[in-house]
Parts: sequence; structure tokens; C-alpha cells
Amino acid sequence: MKKILLIATGGTIASHMGAAGLVPEIAAEGLLKCVPEVFEICQPSAIQIYNIDSTNITPEHWVKLATAIRDHYEEYDGFVVCHGTDTMSYTAAMISYMVQGSPKPIVFTGSQKPIDKEDTDGRINLRDSFLYAASDDASDVVIVFQGKVIAGTRAKKVRTKSFNAFTSVDFPNLAVIRDGKIIQYIKTPKKDKPVFFLTLNEKVGLLTLTPGMKGEILDTYFRYNDAVVLAGYGTGGIPETDYYGFHEVIERWEKKGKTLAVTTQVQQEGSDMDVYQVGRGWKDRFDLLESYAMTYESIITKLMWILAQTREDAEIKRLFYKPINYDQLI
Repeated sequence: MKKILLIATGGTIASHMGAAGLVPEIAAEGLLKCVPEVFEICQPSAIQIYNIDSTNITPEHWVKLATAIRDHYEEYDGFVVCHGTDTMSYTAAMISYMVQGSPKPIVFTGSQKPIDKEDTDGRINLRDSFLYAASDDASDVVIVFQGKVIAGTRAKKVRTKSFNAFTSVDFPNLAVIRDGKIIQYIKTPKKDKPVFFLTLNEKVGLLTLTPGMKGEILDTYFRYNDAVVLAGYGTGGIPETDYYGFHEVIERWEKKGKTLAVTTQVQQEGSDMDVYQVGRGWKDRFDLLESYAMTYESIITKLMWILAQTREDAEIKRLFYKPINYDQLI
């Protein structure tokens, strides 16, 4: 039987009701006791690296998680990470960049209700995650939730309360799990060993355009960040009139070595800035990064990883467009 390590970080799955709402309190071993059937699937072990609501996640927590995976990598055949759902997509994307090309599966899961509740989804999600982590076809970073197996860079939380909380954006599910059986649709080619990265640059900001927003807001974002992800309209359009004043702001900060990435506020089908003048004109004038079908979560975390490795424009661009765990579809 394969040896699988449960890494507990908190979240709803580990919560009890407190005076002001749900609070993560159930420890790693307590989670395992709630799903005794996993002992028939594999040889599970468990560690607790922190116990937080995932709303409170920081880049320091990501480094601690990646370090725990690295430190235990040779001991185990796979990993299951219990995590809060609210920022699970960010963490799964970030670990895809911090632990690249893992031939062993790193499976994220959680729940919409605490695992000790009668009507919880936590027990099924945790059982399915161990089942997938013990599969010979599993590798790299994924989210297993409500029977879906989603690549770590393609996941997005789309429902706040329903059990069917996550979807795979512009990319098929890698597999589904039904009645305890795995139906594998896409097999990721396995590499010999992973590459670990344990440094990040957290100075990456996301600014979502709204009608009437002036260039001063973008200027402030650039002042405090080394990269700004600008979420434009439609296929990636950005206002170009003097009323907004974006040209002067972007030109000034580009000369100072800051990075601009452009995405779209539309969830499906990605950006295509060449379609309209309000997109193509910006690409012609500035050396920006276009995100195409990448998710917000992947763009932001990938830039945090890249800017910790280099500040050279050509290398930033090369790494940004390098496909990692299905993040780039161009």
C-alpha cells in the first residue's frame, strides 16, 4: 500500500462553531479519524503545519507548506492537503509553481461544512482525495472536490455554499471520481523529480477596472507593487482616452522596471487584446504581458514566483509564457 501524508492547514473542514462563527480547531489526526476507510486505501500519516481560516493565508504560509512537502517528499508516495475553500485556488496555483513537475500527487481538498457534521461534504472529499493520491495515474498539483479532479492552476471557487464549489476554467477536469472509482480523462506525463522553489515576491497587485476609475488609482498600485495585474473589459480592453490618463501612468512605471500584466474580468474564454483598438493599441505601445486564458489566481501567484527568480524583462516574459501544470493554453 502507498504511503500518503495528510498535511492539515485548517479551513471549514476542520472547524467547530465558536462564539463568532466557525473556527478551525480539529487537528490532523482528528480529520483522519473521521474517514477510517482511508486505512483500507493506503497507509496514511498526518501532520499539522498551521490551523487557520484560509482567508488569513499569506505568502509565508505558502512557503511553509512547500517546505513541508519538500522535507517529507522522499518518505511518501503522495500528499493530501486539507485547506479552506476560500483561497484554495490561490494555494493550489502557488504550490504548482513552488513544487514544479512533481511525479507524486499533491492533492488539495476541503469542504463547505465541517467534517464532524452529519450532512458534511468533508468526509467524501477527504476519502476521494486519498483515493486519488494513491492512484498510479495521479501526479502534480490538483484539487479534488465533489468528485472532480482539477489541475491546480485551472481551479476557481464559483459557489460560496453549495457542495459543487469549484470549476475548472477553460480546461477539462483531469478526472472524475464516482462511487469510489477514478475515471481518468487526462494523464499528465510524469517527470523524474520535482523542482522546489521556496522564495516569493509578494509585491503583486490585482486592480479591476470600473467605469470612471482614474489613472491615479493605477499609479498607487504601481507605487506599492513590482507587478500589477490589470483586469480589463471583455477581451482585455483598457480605456484609452485622456479622461482616464492610463497611458502616462503605465509609461512612467514601465521605465522604472515595473511589470504590467493584462487579463479580463470575464471568467470564460480569456483575453484577446488583438481584437479591438482598445486592446491592440496597448500591446503595440507597451511591453506588457497578456494572460489569455489564465485564471486570476494563476497570474498573481505565477508573478510572485517569477519576480523572486528574476527582474529581467526578457526572462520574466519567458517564464510567464512557459506552460506549468496546464496554466498556459496558447
